[in-house]
Amino acid sequence: MLDRLIAQNFQIDFRSHARAILGADFPEVATQLEEVLLASTIPIEEIIGSGGGETKGTQRLRNALKERGWRKHKFIVQRIIDGIEREAQSHEVDHVRAFEGGTVALEIEWNNKDPFFDRDLENFKRLHADGAISLGIIITRGSGLQDAMRGLVRRFADDKRIESHADMERIGLSPTRRQIEDVRKRVERASNPVPFRDAWVEQFVSDKFGAATTHWSKLEDRVRRGVGNPCPLVLIGLPASIVIFGENPTVVQELLEDHAGADDGENSKGT
Repeated sequence: MLDRLIAQNFQIDFRSHARAILGADFPEVATQLEEVLLASTIPIEEIIGSGGGETKGTQRLRNALKERGWRKHKFIVQRIIDGIEREAQSHEVDHVRAFEGGTVALEIEWNNKDPFFDRDLENFKRLHADGAISLGIIITRGSGLQDAMRGLVRRFADDKRIESHADMERIGLSPTRRQIEDVRKRVERASNPVPFRDAWVEQFVSDKFGAATTHWSKLEDRVRRGVGNPCPLVLIGLPASIVIFGENPTVVQELLEDHAGADDGENSKGT
């Protein structure tokens, strides 16, 4: 299952018989995931311009799922005793779709705080225990992409010849006072000072895509500890190749503006 993604260096992990369930009951899900993910790209400009938040590329991925019937849904689980409601819990999931074989829930965690994985996995566990879903899917940055992030940002800085804050302003970047100060300290420190370009790359990546954000190893750590068990899970890590360089500037601008008004609040929960 998902062999086309594996061939393109996506990380795939199946938990609690998810491979068999996906193949037997939800082959359409596998097909849709391959279609959507193989068509997904994120220009490096989007990563830099988003400041670490949700990129337009992630929004395009959400919209592609939405076009295929994956909608935000709030599950409400009620406990009723002798006809009287004693307790009610709600669980909101960004992407849900019902199929003949059951219901599948999907979350995209591009770059959130890593405790969001706990929320997602616990939601899936409860919903599966209550019979509301048959399968949970989480998409996040793969380990290859996480490890490559400094190199990707450095390549952008090289291409744009970033040597000062003035160069950053020249290409439309506006760092905060804190970011400016962090870079200055790295450049001017007495021990092992570094050139501006290196300082900016290090500050940007550590600040926006650091170890405490949502990426593959943080997800893997939780699943290994049993978080979310026994809900069947499909875990997908996005590869470094999803980030692209050299796009026509006009095309990049169109991508940056694409769906700018289409996000109707469905993505307010996280990234």
